[in-house]
Amino acid sequence: METAKKLVMTFKSEGDNVVNFTIDDPKDNLTEAEVISAMNLIVEKNIFSPGELDLVEAVKAKVVQTNTTEYDLKA
Repeated sequence: METAKKLVMTFKSEGDNVVNFTIDDPKDNLTEAEVISAMNLIVEKNIFSPGELDLVEAVKAKVVQTNTTEYDLKA
């Protein structure tokens, strides 16, 4: 079984669109304060403009872990 971890950050852009950014394998000791700070910096510095729309608000963040089991179908 393979375990994967991702940080999903959700923002609101102009026009009330929801935008998610996913970071694979975030560090284990990542703190809530670090995530909030990074998200606020992304909004303040206008680092990303998906679809030519500016991000206007950090909405939420979460760490998601998934377990994947692959089956060998050629056996």
